[in-house]
Amino acid sequence: MAVNRVPVLKRCRSLGLDPIYLGIDKKSNRELKRANRKVSEYGLQMREKQKAKFIYGVLEKPFRNYYAKASKMEGMVGQNLMILLERRLDNVVFRMGFGRTRRETRQIVDHKHILVNGKCVNIPSYLVKAGDVIEVKEKVKSSQRYKDVLEVTGGRMVPAWLDVDQENLRGTVKELPTRDEIDVPVNEMLIVELYSK
Repeated sequence: MAVNRVPVLKRCRSLGLDPIYLGIDKKSNRELKRANRKVSEYGLQMREKQKAKFIYGVLEKPFRNYYAKASKMEGMVGQNLMILLERRLDNVVFRMGFGRTRRETRQIVDHKHILVNGKCVNIPSYLVKAGDVIEVKEKVKSSQRYKDVLEVTGGRMVPAWLDVDQENLRGTVKELPTRDEIDVPVNEMLIVELYSK
């Protein structure tokens, strides 16, 4: 399995991204020394795609597959792409506050700690549907890890399209998210322009 091992703060700095979108509260003290070069249109489009891939932890081939799937759906391709990325199981677990960072929630899903509608799912890219009930397995609920996680994520805002019971580590997908409810700083129209060349 391919893994992205790029230092997170360094990558955030190069993309001009706030690490808070990845669930990281650190700030880099270094300033990015970038000459005042004019960035080409292609460069801007490429940066938006890299931002989306980095935030959701998706590599190039799966990202291209998401784009192909989004272009076959009804509605605007860019919005469909963002909604597909937001529906990933690892992202939904992060949004519910069951993990401190997106990378940690991916590991939680990989380690078979998550049940979707009572069945164990260990695929981070699993797309949740409206009405799905997502919970942490009974066996690991009482572990120290989840107590620590809840201390950190307790004050985090949960999106309106999710209903979460933090005490019992379970949540429900009330409805699929709309683009307005996704607070990720990505201009999806530039990604569509890049892929439609």
